[in-house]
Amino acid sequence: MADNTAETVKKTVETAATTVKASAEKAQATFQANAEQAQAAGAKAFREVADKSAAGISELNAQGKQNLEALVASATAAQKGVEALSAQTAAFTKKSWEDGVAAAQSMSQARSIQELLELQTTWAKSATEAYLAEVTKATDVLTASVKNSFQPINERVTASVEKFQAAR
Repeated sequence: MADNTAETVKKTVETAATTVKASAEKAQATFQANAEQAQAAGAKAFREVADKSAAGISELNAQGKQNLEALVASATAAQKGVEALSAQTAAFTKKSWEDGVAAAQSMSQARSIQELLELQTTWAKSATEAYLAEVTKATDVLTASVKNSFQPINERVTASVEKFQAAR
């Protein structure tokens, strides 16, 4: 009987050991599978974040390039406006000088004070009218230049605002 009890205990211990070993192996396999699954999910999440970050950086670079191009276009338009205004001013200055010289020659040939005053009044009136016309032309050129200079920047601001509103 003692041998039988010892044998039963031995079998019970072996069965329990086998069961515990199997349970431990199963638990380890489950833990390993869960760990691998968690690692895969973490790697996937990291990859998605990295891809979004790379896409964001690419978009930011593209926006920066477009903004720089808009600034260059703006500066080019402003330069053209300054050149046009300078050419217009130089032409007006030359014409004013020539008209002044012609008026001075005409006044120097006046035969009377009355004729001199009439020539001077006529020249002053025409010089004032020419000056006011030139100021109007210069204002138009300046207004167009400012409008053309700000157009590329305004377009970039509008595009950026639309992009931010679409992202919301």
